[in-house]
Amino acid sequence: MEFFTKPCPESELLSSIREALERSRAAVTYETEMRSLRGRYSGLSRREREVMTLVVSGLLNKQVGGELGISEITVKAHRGQVMRKMKADSLADLVRMASRPSLIA
Repeated sequence: MEFFTKPCPESELLSSIREALERSRAAVTYETEMRSLRGRYSGLSRREREVMTLVVSGLLNKQVGGELGISEITVKAHRGQVMRKMKADSLADLVRMASRPSLIA
């Protein structure tokens, strides 16, 4: 990531290597998390994806039902399945997942 002129101080070289390794670890961790999220998302049915999209946009269950032409109880059932399949602990957690770039494409 950096260019060094000869002679290069050993401390600068080691520092640069440490930074590059840390960036690489962070990139691998991020990609692993995204792969897991995309896998969970792909496990949702079409209707569950529709419900998830509307719920994370801030609509109430009743409003989601109106948009999709289904009952509020059915929305609650789909929402529960979405929470379980996405392994979300809370609605806020689900919103964070959905806000990740490239999850919902």
